[in-house]
Amino acid sequence: MTIPIIAAFTGAILVILQAILMIAVGMHRIRNRIALGTGGDPALERKVRRHANLAENAALFIVVLALAEMTVVPNDIVRIIAIVFIIGRILHAIALSTVSGSHGAETGKIFQAFRAIGALSTFGSFIALGGYLLAGLF
Repeated sequence: MTIPIIAAFTGAILVILQAILMIAVGMHRIRNRIALGTGGDPALERKVRRHANLAENAALFIVVLALAEMTVVPNDIVRIIAIVFIIGRILHAIALSTVSGSHGAETGKIFQAFRAIGALSTFGSFIALGGYLLAGLF
C-alpha cells in the first residue's frame, strides 16, 4: 500500500489554514465579548462563515484525496487536484473576509471573483477526484 504523502501534505496546509481562521474567529469573539453565535456582528458572521466553509469541504476532500492517491489515480493528477483545491480554498477565505466577497457589494469585484474561483475550484476538485476514482476502479 502506498502512503498518501500528497494527501498528508495537503492536509497539513489545510489544517494550518483552518487554525488561522479559527484564531481570527476567537480573537474577534474575545475583542467583542461574543461567546456564542454571531451576536448580530456582520464581521464575525463573515469570519465564522469562512471558517465553517473550509471545515465542511476540507475533511471530505482529504479523505477522498488519500483514497485516490492510494489506489488508481496517478500522483501527478492527485498533486494538481490538491493544488487547485488549496488555491481555491485560500481565495475563497480571502473573499469571505470582505463585504464584497461575502455579500456582493458593488465595490471590490475582485473579491467576488475570488469567491467564484474558490467555489468552482472546490467543485471541480471534487468532481475530478470522484471521476478519476470511478474511472480507475471500474
